[in-house]
Amino acid sequence: MTDPGETPSRRSRTIVDQLRRSEVYRDYEKAFQETTGLPLSLRPVEAFDLANQGSQFANPFCALMATTNQSCAACLQLQRKVEEAGNLEPKTLKCFAGLCDSAVPIRVGQDLIAFLQTGQILLHRPTRREFSTVARQLINWGAEVDLKQVEEAYFQTRVLTRLQYDSILRLLAIFAQHLASLSNQLMVQEEKSESPQIARARVFIGEHQDEDLSLSEVARAVNMSAFYFCKMFKQATGLTFTDYLARIRVEKVKNLLLDPHKRVSEAAFAAGFQSLSQFNRVFRKVAGEAPSTYRDRVHRTVAA
Repeated sequence: MTDPGETPSRRSRTIVDQLRRSEVYRDYEKAFQETTGLPLSLRPVEAFDLANQGSQFANPFCALMATTNQSCAACLQLQRKVEEAGNLEPKTLKCFAGLCDSAVPIRVGQDLIAFLQTGQILLHRPTRREFSTVARQLINWGAEVDLKQVEEAYFQTRVLTRLQYDSILRLLAIFAQHLASLSNQLMVQEEKSESPQIARARVFIGEHQDEDLSLSEVARAVNMSAFYFCKMFKQATGLTFTDYLARIRVEKVKNLLLDPHKRVSEAAFAAGFQSLSQFNRVFRKVAGEAPSTYRDRVHRTVAA
């Protein structure tokens, strides 16, 4: 889908741009923010700007902190720490003022694609004593802010219980799984203009994915030599033929496993995998977990 030599951060930005334009993300972002009153941002790996900056749902206190160099630097440092800590699972850290910032990773297999970020909340009612500590820190930094205005904004911070906030993060973790699936689909879809032969190859693969399909067979179907097809297909998709076919089949398995009565082995063979050992290895590589684990998790989510 992209230049095979591109960096992970550049690939992340490309996928995030596509996800942000998707209807499923726009609908969820709107529903999440209007329901919870909290900001939500979808961020690529190694982003260098502040999360949720400029959002109408941003905490007024955090918006003020973003206007001063010292406190803005502290916020950026916290953001980097929470993303590093949240590389594998959702993570929450507190800023110098005690507000929570959370990052929920979006992963496709072993690859970290992006983060969902929210927060800017307190887990208890703020006190005058706590604000005094915040004010002293701002004074020590030499921050040029109106402390009266900062105080008013600080005490307007949204307060949630730990249970409420954990439930919100759980919703984001479920949504992150949906976005991971969508990201996987984007990796096997056309992102830019490509030759008619490669477009036909995609169609042919989709129509015959459940068969014992080989690169040579696909190349013959589009009137190309196997060597030239291999080279052109990798340039157009960013994936080898084997990896592309694996992702197509894994997506088919995921759809089949939405049926609670479908056995994992049935889904594997229906999607075109020739052996269970091969299937288990490929599914774990692409999806980042065992197929039985994926099936059980999806069914628990549906049941809940």
